[in-house]
Amino acid sequence: MSARDWGLASAAIALFADQASKLVLLYGFGLMSVMSGARILTTPVLDLVMAWNSGVSFSFFSAHSHAGIALLAAVETVGICALALWLWRTQRPALSLGLGLVIGGALGNLVDRLVYGRVADFFDLHLFGRDFFACNLADVAISLGVLLLLLDAATEPGKSAGRLQRETE
Repeated sequence: MSARDWGLASAAIALFADQASKLVLLYGFGLMSVMSGARILTTPVLDLVMAWNSGVSFSFFSAHSHAGIALLAAVETVGICALALWLWRTQRPALSLGLGLVIGGALGNLVDRLVYGRVADFFDLHLFGRDFFACNLADVAISLGVLLLLLDAATEPGKSAGRLQRETE
């Protein structure tokens, strides 16, 4: 398999896992009718919650109108296309996996925004007395993808920017 294939596979897996988990939780568990902010299940480290995010990370740039939702979706689409172009050109497996995870996660959240007008979040991690934000599997994929991008940048410094620049000249 080529590096591109690894990236495309990781994007597909991230998108599928995110959307499947959301369908199960929203409709299988009936969370679609639960009020936002309600805690459904509590464990020592993870709570199952129902949270709708109408913005981007941490609800920044919340959009409640059709125009605002369309604008956020358009910005997400442009970002996904830029990352897909980068993925198409890369030849390094770790970079491809990272880009694929970010793309798949972003696509999962974009699907939510287009279908529901907001993004469904379910998982609330709390450790050592700290409560973190609610997230979904798309957010987990994006976070893991960014970690892989940072790892790739640390182990291959300068190669990403140099290779992309040479290819576009």
